[in-house]
Amino acid sequence: MKTNEFVQKIVKDFLIIFASIIIMITILRQMYYPNMAFDLNSIYIIMAFSFLSALIGFILYATHDISEKNMRIRIVIHFFTLELLLIALASVFDIVNNASDVIILVLQIAVIYILVRLLSWKNDKKEAQKINEKLKAFKKDALE
Repeated sequence: MKTNEFVQKIVKDFLIIFASIIIMITILRQMYYPNMAFDLNSIYIIMAFSFLSALIGFILYATHDISEKNMRIRIVIHFFTLELLLIALASVFDIVNNASDVIILVLQIAVIYILVRLLSWKNDKKEAQKINEKLKAFKKDALE
């Protein structure tokens, strides 16, 4: 993956993560704290967490082709690094105060992570199909 493609992926992941967090928090607040409003400070914290989450994507970045096993290992490392970083930051900012808050945060991070990975996989699959179609067309033209 080229550097500019990697930066584009980070920006795209940031936007997906940010939107997912806002949607998840909106739904949870509607269910548990319907009178609670978003304040500007909360939005900035969510943006910072989203940005850090997207930046941790460097763990998945490889300048050369890597094996599927190596990529899976990187995904696992990425997930646990992300969980640890965000939980540590949440405790520093006093966002989580007890074990149940930590468990809820861990589950929220996992759901958002799965969502981002699925969307990324779907996009990669679409891109691979385009490449395969171009290769088939090239091969067909070469045979004629």
